[in-house]
Amino acid sequence: MVSSSGQTVAGLPLLATKLYIPKWRPGLVSRPSLIERLNQGNARKLTLVSAPAGYGKTTLLAEWLDATPASERPAAWVSLDQSDNDPALFWTYVITALQTMRSRVGVNALSVLNAPQPPPIEAVLTILINELTEIEDDFTLILDDFHLIDAQPVHGGIAFLLDHLPPQLHLVIASRADPPLPLARLRAHGESIELRASDLRFTSEEAAAFLNDVMGLDLSAGDVAALETRTEGWIAGLQLAALSMQRRDDVPGFIRAFASDDRYIVDFLVEEVLQRQPERVRSFLLQTSVLDRLSGPLCDAVTGREDGKVVLGALERGNLFVVPLDDKRHWYRYHHLFADVLRMHATEEQPDQVAVLHQRASAWHEHNGLRSDAVRHALAAEDFERAAGLVEMAALAMLGSSQEATLHGWLTALPDEVVRARPVLSVYFAFASFSRDGLDAAEARLRDAERWLDSSAGVSEPPPGEMVVVDDVGFKSLPGTIAVARAYRAGALGDVAGMVMYARRAIDLLPEGDDLWRGAAASVLGIGYWNSGDLEPAYRSFAEGRTRLQMAGLTQFQIISAHILADIRIAQGRLHEAERIYEQSLRLATEHGDPDWGTSDLYVGLSDLHRERNDVEAATQNLLKSKELGEHAGLLDTRHRWYVAMARIKEAQGDFDGALDLLDEAERQYVKGADPDVRPVAALKAQVWVAQGRLAEALGWARERSLSVDDDLSYLREFEHITLARVLIAQSKSGRESRSIHEAVGLLERLLKAADEGERTGSVIEILVLQAHAHAARGDFPRALAPLERALLLAEPEGYVRIFVAEGEVMQTLLRHAAAAGTTPSYTRRLLSFFDTPACLVSTPAQTTAADLAEPLTAREVEILRLIAAGMRNHEIADLLFISVSTVKRHIANTYGKLGASHRTEAIARANELNLL
Repeated sequence: MVSSSGQTVAGLPLLATKLYIPKWRPGLVSRPSLIERLNQGNARKLTLVSAPAGYGKTTLLAEWLDATPASERPAAWVSLDQSDNDPALFWTYVITALQTMRSRVGVNALSVLNAPQPPPIEAVLTILINELTEIEDDFTLILDDFHLIDAQPVHGGIAFLLDHLPPQLHLVIASRADPPLPLARLRAHGESIELRASDLRFTSEEAAAFLNDVMGLDLSAGDVAALETRTEGWIAGLQLAALSMQRRDDVPGFIRAFASDDRYIVDFLVEEVLQRQPERVRSFLLQTSVLDRLSGPLCDAVTGREDGKVVLGALERGNLFVVPLDDKRHWYRYHHLFADVLRMHATEEQPDQVAVLHQRASAWHEHNGLRSDAVRHALAAEDFERAAGLVEMAALAMLGSSQEATLHGWLTALPDEVVRARPVLSVYFAFASFSRDGLDAAEARLRDAERWLDSSAGVSEPPPGEMVVVDDVGFKSLPGTIAVARAYRAGALGDVAGMVMYARRAIDLLPEGDDLWRGAAASVLGIGYWNSGDLEPAYRSFAEGRTRLQMAGLTQFQIISAHILADIRIAQGRLHEAERIYEQSLRLATEHGDPDWGTSDLYVGLSDLHRERNDVEAATQNLLKSKELGEHAGLLDTRHRWYVAMARIKEAQGDFDGALDLLDEAERQYVKGADPDVRPVAALKAQVWVAQGRLAEALGWARERSLSVDDDLSYLREFEHITLARVLIAQSKSGRESRSIHEAVGLLERLLKAADEGERTGSVIEILVLQAHAHAARGDFPRALAPLERALLLAEPEGYVRIFVAEGEVMQTLLRHAAAAGTTPSYTRRLLSFFDTPACLVSTPAQTTAADLAEPLTAREVEILRLIAAGMRNHEIADLLFISVSTVKRHIANTYGKLGASHRTEAIARANELNLL
């Protein structure tokens, strides 16, 4: 027995029933013209077979695969059902299906998908696509019954896959309705082929062959024509009609009645078929209609009989809409159309028995380790007590995983009074509610649980009814677990003090051996300290949390959280330790067989450290490595870091327009997470504006953020105030505001005091550098040397470079003074050498002018115009420049406006006239 992970049920991995490729049986009606059309689709991205139920979609695809040897074009097949709307389950099935062709393909993607804290689906798909590109041969992926998928995340994932589909992969979708995919675009680009009901319906010749040869009837041409006309070639209708006519004496009379009947064909024909079955078979059909998949033992458990395997075999041999799901005939399913009508009849004829049948199915699935099916049948039976107990025992492993959406669906399906009677389940519901139902809904669940704890302690009257606990271990940790949840909630509300208070309370309340929840509490406490600017306690607490969670089996958390510890060390000015954290995490990822999972963020962190040391080449290579793994292959709340890191490289190279484009993309990608946003993207943009001399925009940012030199200082706004000081220095140097320099100096003194007290050496160095710059801007070089000397002494052991070199000529002059004074002589000489060999790999002018243009083109606009002239499409330009397509379109629109052009050809011609290209 098992589940989807590979244990067996009745001798067969249940997962295999979803991946089984239906076999086409010789003797069925062959359809060579349709096979040829399917073959034509091999050269395109997508084949869509879209038609209502009963048009032979699955049978046609089975014949197509049978006509092509697997050695020539291997195929993977996934039979979908409604439970596959969970994105994690859906892609698990897809990847596992692909592994039936190549056992190692998708290994890393599947590992990422099943991690305790999985990244966005796009990240998983990026890894999967990279793995698929390594397959040399052409292959096909078939998704059958896709109409049962209505989850937007799954549809979005398929669209993403189609956009980046490796050329050797061909996707086939069979569905009763058109899926919400970019079909019009695929059609326009000649990247799809479509077969619809009009293509699939039987011709008169095919109908005659089916009725007389396959179904064993001996009908006249007139009878065949009457049936074909009435059914309009609908294959399931013809099959039902044929079943109804077998062993019937008055076949022409039946055809006349059927042909003139106005009732819904399916109801009419299924009723005919059911009435002609022996009572024992009819009862079996109705009772087992509650099952999505059928096996002999499962049917026996549901019906209370012992002939399930025999009956299933007989149904298949009689063409009674039973579809085998494996070669050994252990597992079957009913044709969906037939199953729908059977369920309707079962509900009408045996309404009191349906719930009992579901209960039996739930018990069998639980006994065989199939938790999801056990819960589903318990819910269908409205046996909510049983369902709640199953969910309570499964919930902890599902929280924070790719299956949390499924868990939340189960919980919301339970009546509220059933959940409220279960304190452990209420707390699990609270955790599942944070990102879906909101903080208030989560708090209400926590209060429900607390009422039971308070009544047990004699603090208050118990709630009505009896308390129910299934997870005894979870109940022992419940007070501490509630405190952890409250700490999460406080953090989401921005209540840092509450976050710290509840996390401490959780640690006090949780049992010493509860590594999972104590690890969670210590991690949250570390984040709370970090938000407060208490860096060393933050580091210690978070490191302890990581260790605890690793002991609880969450090794992946060690990898995906490395950037938090590294960021804390960077804020403390300890770059070497930050580098060691990243490198150790990379080794850990490799040791656990997942060299891709979670490492994208690690390479981003290493890149920024190399950039600070002015090794732009190494910084760029690390980012390219990150992109190769998938720049989104990290947590949702860290994906913006890639764009920030690349922007800072562009800034170091003097490509300020490129830096701003990337920072714009970083803002779009940013999602607020648990760790504090101590270097907001908007502040980074303001610093680039200062470097460009665009003071108006920089001052506008300061006004928008309501920043003032008189503000109360806090760690969370420290970088913004440092940036404000930089803006004020630039304003003073421009001659616009003489008092700005004095305001900047005063603000920097206050910032330095706060950073010193918080032992934030990274900030201290940056503030000291700015102090030196401010004094030099006033012409007071002797006074500037004091903060510079301290900055050099602090920075030398860690190898800082860019923090000095980025200040430009002013810093070059100051460093020469420092060298003459004998301050850190070797380090100072090394820093001066970088001014002679700047980080810029390409010199990019601020703008390109043309005498006839009222407004000149920027360097980025000229760059994009040249790429357009080279014939590149918008998405290709976006990929090359690491920006979004929308940003490319914005630059193109601006360029057209400046050139007075309305389309590409006109813009290129105009640019050539002005010698811009």
